[in-house]
Amino acid sequence: MFINFFFNLKAHGVPVSLHEWITLHHALAQNLNDCSLTRFYHVARSILVKNEIFFDRYDLAFLDTFKDIETTDEMLEKILEGLRKVKELKLSEEEKRQVDELNLDEVLRNFEEQFRQGHFKNHVGGNRAIGTGGRSTQGAWGYNPAGVRIGQGESRHKRAVQIAEKRSFRNYSSSITLDTRQMKVALAHLRALLPLGPEEKLNLEATIDATSKNAGEIELVWENKEKKAAKVILMMDVGGSMTPYARMVERLFSAASSQISRFKHFYFHNCVYQDLWTDIERRDSVSTAEFMKSEDSDYKLIMVGDAEMAPSELTWVNGAVDYWYHNDLPGLVWLQRIREKFRDSIWLTPIQNRAWGYVQTTRMIADIFPMFELTLDGLDDGVKFLMQGKGRLHA
Repeated sequence: MFINFFFNLKAHGVPVSLHEWITLHHALAQNLNDCSLTRFYHVARSILVKNEIFFDRYDLAFLDTFKDIETTDEMLEKILEGLRKVKELKLSEEEKRQVDELNLDEVLRNFEEQFRQGHFKNHVGGNRAIGTGGRSTQGAWGYNPAGVRIGQGESRHKRAVQIAEKRSFRNYSSSITLDTRQMKVALAHLRALLPLGPEEKLNLEATIDATSKNAGEIELVWENKEKKAAKVILMMDVGGSMTPYARMVERLFSAASSQISRFKHFYFHNCVYQDLWTDIERRDSVSTAEFMKSEDSDYKLIMVGDAEMAPSELTWVNGAVDYWYHNDLPGLVWLQRIREKFRDSIWLTPIQNRAWGYVQTTRMIADIFPMFELTLDGLDDGVKFLMQGKGRLHA
């Protein structure tokens, strides 16, 4: 059953590593789940799930694996009618070690067999039946290092399978365009841009050496590595359909700006020309050329816009959509210059990937900037690209 859980997690897209899977088994060996499926649900999630966006997928995988281990309402009521409360069984540590420990598959088979044979009526003590005060794998007020608790005063509404069925984390879906509900989750994705402390990485040479000295039994050796803080420039398209996104993205990055070593943000409308605005109302501006000349090229640049406009706004002199604004160079030239200056740069758009190919200006901008969706997955991939030069590029 446990191996099925691992494969179900993989099938639902939860990125579980071997290191995390081994850690879970160490936790089970220490009985951190206290022989409770509910505790196991929380312990396993805390170890196996590294990012909140996978909570919903974890619940689905948990349901697929463990839904049959829970009793139905009718079965539970029938069993409880045959159980009577007795004094809790107390065993010494030596006596506990003598109790047979079954795996979950054996526990489930034994439970079904005992129920089918009716071995749940007035059973006190014993090693196999559904009863009270005994050493079997199912019942109440007894002891077994693995099993299913029935009764014992626990609220059934706290059961692990019911918790998973509620699927409280659907709002964390990574495919939904970012909105204010996901602000907290999105901030977690920006940790790669923050001045983090030590984190673990595998020391391959030390692992090989330790494994050789350990008669071939694998021994993983981990070490700490430091991440440098990033400098970030955010440029946001404002006006029209982009206004709600610009305000949201500004709040998102402003919340992280106190921890980013150097953070700057500017505004434009549809495309960047010879001016960048420093306020969302576009009253105060700075020269784009002077800005590019004065700033260091090691900034991480994030452009945010829907990339949808008239082709003339990209390709014509005086093609800017604002009637009174005259641009002396086509917008496409300015975007190319910005990309050449800041090589670590990306473009985030609220428009879904499948629509990009139908809009000429979107295709043109995607040829200049690596483009990502303004979703949790897109933000995650974009940040990975900025920090490591890696990520799923979309064009």
